[in-house]
Amino acid sequence: MIHVSNRRSLHYQHGAFTDLVFYAVVFLALMNSCRAQSEVIVPSQPVVSLVGEDVILPCHLDPVMNAFDMTVEWARPDLNPRFILVWRHGEELETIKHPSFSGRTSVFIDELEKGNVSLKLSKVKVSDEGGYKCFMPTLSKASTVQLVVGAVSSPVVQMIKNNSGVLLECESADWYPEPEMFWLDGEGNLLSAEPTETVRGPDGLYTVSSRVTVEKRHGRKFTCRVTQRKINQTREKHLTIPDHLFMLPSPVVICAALLFIPAIILDETVSLLIVRLLKVL
Repeated sequence: MIHVSNRRSLHYQHGAFTDLVFYAVVFLALMNSCRAQSEVIVPSQPVVSLVGEDVILPCHLDPVMNAFDMTVEWARPDLNPRFILVWRHGEELETIKHPSFSGRTSVFIDELEKGNVSLKLSKVKVSDEGGYKCFMPTLSKASTVQLVVGAVSSPVVQMIKNNSGVLLECESADWYPEPEMFWLDGEGNLLSAEPTETVRGPDGLYTVSSRVTVEKRHGRKFTCRVTQRKINQTREKHLTIPDHLFMLPSPVVICAALLFIPAIILDETVSLLIVRLLKVL
């Protein structure tokens, strides 16, 4: 009787163990199924940031998964080492990241459990421009975010009187990418200016300058416009030319000058003759 009872107990335990294994397999299968369905989602359009700003490179899991205990890798394939940020076992691994990003990258820790694995990049530099890969090794899924970096500054204008009218000079430094420069009259019409001069500095930033000579018939109000379409940035400098810069000498002043100049020459000639006569005497 005891022997039969033991056999039944062993049979029951074996059945319970089999059920446990079955449910574990089903659970793992469901987990893998959920993971297989999750995608790494990033924007289809480039993210634009200006030099010196902080920028967020969006990346999230869809459907939502808790990514806190997962490995999150952000990398720039064109760099060596390529890692920008690695989150593993609930912390960031600082020692394996590219040195130029030290202290400038982070994830939103409180958002990881919601599937938000976005990267925050601080104090953006021109050299930060490029493609950033958001990779989830557990899911074997990755997507790339394009970062476009820009730098802008306000133009500076000078006015110089010349024989043809007024020479306007405009210069704007520290731009990236290379911008375009235009001159506009008071009604917004483009003026025919000299070719724009462009100089690129050792820091990769551009300085552009342009000159145009205007006459009174062009009006008194003008604008120097600098624009960079890739980063959708424009800076302008408006100016109004004072009337006196357009004023020409009156006929009376011109006649007086014509009479005064010969008088000076004649006076100098007479003085020379007197000096010579005194020497002879």
